[in-house]
Amino acid sequence: MPSYPVAQIRRAEQLALASGRALMPLAGRAAAEFIAARFPPDHTVLALAGPGNNGGDALEAAARLLALGFAVRVLLPSDPVRLPPDAARAWSGWLAAGGQAQSALTPGDIPDIVIDGLFGIGLNRTLDADWQALVDTVNSWNVPVLSLDVPSGIDADTGAALGRPIQANWTLSFIAATAGLSRPGPGQIAAGERHVDTLGVILSPDA
Repeated sequence: MPSYPVAQIRRAEQLALASGRALMPLAGRAAAEFIAARFPPDHTVLALAGPGNNGGDALEAAARLLALGFAVRVLLPSDPVRLPPDAARAWSGWLAAGGQAQSALTPGDIPDIVIDGLFGIGLNRTLDADWQALVDTVNSWNVPVLSLDVPSGIDADTGAALGRPIQANWTLSFIAATAGLSRPGPGQIAAGERHVDTLGVILSPDA
């Protein structure tokens, strides 16, 4: 599977956005269809939505899965008022679809499936104590996890662990796979089975 530096993927993303393409709804649909192709709608899904656009992708996926008949909950630990614009629109769409969100996990309420949209390709710092506690709890459940772009807690360029990362069953990367998931080490281990959806974005060598 070809892999690329984060900066190259970002450039392709910005060019697509500048052309008027709305990528976040496409990413959310791709994630939802990934889940729906593997599980019937009698399964419960917990979407972990972080403070950036990775969280927006998870919110779009949550709304789509709700429409498909899944029982979906969203965990949004950060203040939704501080979400970036595209993610804020995804948040509004989730609420308009009848969805609700919680800011903390409910003890003992373990879902069948988790969508990891906490941190994407922009994470460059070690998980702080609160985020780490959340990741540790999710890992302890031993339920199927789909990570979006990269498992939360992994440096997308180097594959280094920025704390104890989410241990995913699958990682669905958008536009292209990042270099950090192709190198032997924590990133490749945490990613599980790796998949890519280009979202129709062409990533050329000089993108």
